[in-house]
Amino acid sequence: MKIVKITAAAATTAALALAVTACGSGGSGEPAQPQASASEAGPKFAGQKLTVWRLGAPNDVQDKYMQDVNAAFKQQTGADVTVQWIPWPDAQKKWTAALAGGEGPDVTEFGNDQVAAWVAQDALTDITDLVKSTPDFQQIPQNLWGYETIDGKVYAAPWGGGTRAVLYRKDWFDDLGISAPKTWDELVAAAKKIVAKKGKDVDGFAFNGGSDANMSLSPFVWSAGGDFASFDGGKWVGKLTEPGFKEGFAFYTGLVAKDGVSGKGRLSQNSVDIGQRFAAGKVGMYVTGGWDIATIKEQSKGKVGDDQMAFFSLPAKDGSGPAPAFQGGNDIAIWKDAKNPELAAEYLKLAAGKEYGTRYAKEGGLLPLYPDALAEYASDPVQAPFAETFKVAKGFPADPNWAEANDTKAVLQNAARAVIEGKKDVDTALADANTELEAILNQQ
Repeated sequence: MKIVKITAAAATTAALALAVTACGSGGSGEPAQPQASASEAGPKFAGQKLTVWRLGAPNDVQDKYMQDVNAAFKQQTGADVTVQWIPWPDAQKKWTAALAGGEGPDVTEFGNDQVAAWVAQDALTDITDLVKSTPDFQQIPQNLWGYETIDGKVYAAPWGGGTRAVLYRKDWFDDLGISAPKTWDELVAAAKKIVAKKGKDVDGFAFNGGSDANMSLSPFVWSAGGDFASFDGGKWVGKLTEPGFKEGFAFYTGLVAKDGVSGKGRLSQNSVDIGQRFAAGKVGMYVTGGWDIATIKEQSKGKVGDDQMAFFSLPAKDGSGPAPAFQGGNDIAIWKDAKNPELAAEYLKLAAGKEYGTRYAKEGGLLPLYPDALAEYASDPVQAPFAETFKVAKGFPADPNWAEANDTKAVLQNAARAVIEGKKDVDTALADANTELEAILNQQ
């Protein structure tokens, strides 16, 4: 899934640093002593086996992590763990086969945006009581359980997170005397100054109207107090016509239509397209993640390097801090056909608990979910803007049909384009989009 590729790719900017930090935090590097919470379960599960699916391609750091967590689990419960690594492109097929044939994992990794789709297919175990009774899980902020909670029930535990910030040309900011914007007005002023000094073919703040457009739109909407939809009375109710959404949407489309800080001829560009223009010296700022750094350095053939780039959190409208941004990440869940759900629950508590959950995130290039671990990133020049933003991160509607509205039908991309091209006013465009969004989210 898109989210997972994004968050996993964040390791390209700081993977070595994160791995060193994480390994150093564990002392000798030997498997940690087991938690007392399940020590009494040892005799009960001795000699039993558990199958865990991890997604992606293993590396030395990830192999060491799995060896350590599985050794701690063995000591704690007496059970052995078999790990199978499933490439992300094959995951959908593997889960589908497992659901049909009953030969799936006991515990599996997921992208957090995939949970709703598999809950709709009755593939995951309800872990609400487990979450409520596990002290470590209660430390994870409530705003980070949005994708995992369906109709008031929890079906997965957050394992590691990711979000987006604004990548900008630090050297241009220095040359033009621009400071990192703290409000929407300052963002527009900075973008206008870049266009004025660098040329009209340069996007001061690049408008994203492509496949991942809502990653850029959503912080403005959420900062203004709006949202995309809510589940109310057994159905999804669109929120696109409400004042908060309208304000954020109008500001974002106004970057092109009113402020002229992004070209009207590039209304369909996505973050990949924008990154290529950034590498070519045609973009001053855009919303993305740390994974773009390595690609930009390569595409620019050395012309844009580490010294020319930096990140800042997209600001809230009034300067009160970072605007909420998209919450990406990976989860861990218990498959519905787990042969021993009680044993699987012990594994989930250990792997996603504070010690091993923090290691999973750090060593995988993701953001840890536990507040004190996340706070350690405040001094990291690359990760600090993401860590600050992640504290207030939010998710899109947790509905299996969201991908159709977001990607396939491009509901809001079409609405934004219609406004910028003068074919509809904001009210009409959002009313039409709201009707379409509700129809998509509520289809059976």
